Amino acid sequence: MAGSATHHCSKKDARKKKVSPSLLVAMRCAAVLFAAALLCAGTEGSMEDLEQLQQRFDHETDGVRKAKALQKLGDAQFNKEREASNANDYLTVGLVMEKYRDNVRAAVEALKKTHPDAEKHSSGYKQLEIHVGKGIREIRDVIIAMPEQYRPPMQLVEQDLKDMDLELLRLLFPRRPGEQPRVQPGASTPKQPESTEKQP
Repeated sequence: MAGSATHHCSKKDARKKKVSPSLLVAMRCAAVLFAAALLCAGTEGSMEDLEQLQQRFDHETDGVRKAKALQKLGDAQFNKEREASNANDYLTVGLVMEKYRDNVRAAVEALKKTHPDAEKHSSGYKQLEIHVGKGIREIRDVIIAMPEQYRPPMQLVEQDLKDMDLELLRLLFPRRPGEQPRVQPGASTPKQPESTEKQP
């Protein structure tokens, strides 16, 4: 009698431990919805971060701090560009990379204005030059991945970045051994001073 009662109780406990299939499906759906909500919140947060970083960059007046701010802002722009590229949204890719180029130009100008001697005060210049090199590699990858019709504007952005990178290197290292001084186009060679004595 006691044995059969124990057997009956163990069957009852086993039934309690089994989870119904409908409950499993509901739990899985809840987990998927939770994960999707987290993903959406993360994307929204990164968009907010990009906007905040851009605003901070735009309001910064010191060249060194502006150049350093570009590091975080540029990385956030690269993340946005990669997301757009993965979604085949090449218009957004173009807009993001053009904005990055404009930001680099603003940082270079701010540095030259507030700290004109890059050779003596290289802080900001070095960080900016390194990040521009990263930007050139990023845009090369973009150009390879995108369809032909989207490439020409991106090739212009790439060339602008290369020009600014070269300018930063020249500002950092103005006296390079073996290099001839650059003559500006249209500039004439200086004339020899004329003799003050009149010939008879």
